[in-house]
Amino acid sequence: MKPSLTSLKPSAKKATNITLSMDVYQAAKSLGINISQVCEQRLREEIQLRKEQQWNEENADFLAAYNRKVEEEGLALEEWRAF
Repeated sequence: MKPSLTSLKPSAKKATNITLSMDVYQAAKSLGINISQVCEQRLREEIQLRKEQQWNEENADFLAAYNRKVEEEGLALEEWRAF
């Protein structure tokens, strides 16, 4: 099963320092952007992407073997598919 963001449930917060370019910081503040919230959401997206990449890499051999089998033998229960 591929990992998903649902496995990243919100938990206690940890104060963290980040360094931003002054122009980015000022623009975000002037637009009322919650920097912590945006950083957390973007990190969650990046974590999800990297977990999916890791899963694909770890399962590449199995996926290739399965795809070869489907190409050679067709899908299991193909004759009963309604679509």
